[in-house]
Amino acid sequence: MSRKIVNEICKAYPGATLDHNLGEGHDSWKVGGKLFAITGSLGDSVSVKTDSIETAQMLIDAGVGSKARYLHRSWIAIPLDIDPDELRHRINVSYELIKSSLSKKAQAALA
Repeated sequence: MSRKIVNEICKAYPGATLDHNLGEGHDSWKVGGKLFAITGSLGDSVSVKTDSIETAQMLIDAGVGSKARYLHRSWIAIPLDIDPDELRHRINVSYELIKSSLSKKAQAALA
């Protein structure tokens, strides 16, 4: 998979917006102004949110991803060459976690 595929997956989500607030070369995907996926300038992984530090560590231990640089420990970096279904799943989980943290009004505005 590539950065282009990650961007295609992310832009399909309701309310998803692409931002370059971390600098050119960093694709920051947000919903309701909150980050749910980021591809850094190296473009070899996408960092996504998990539901907890424990889940992130379990995924790291299982070899699914590695610690995401500069982000909270509940985030992991998923290599772009991972199974496409796993990549889509991890991005989806991150999107849903962030979306569910938005107010009900903000969630309703996404539909």
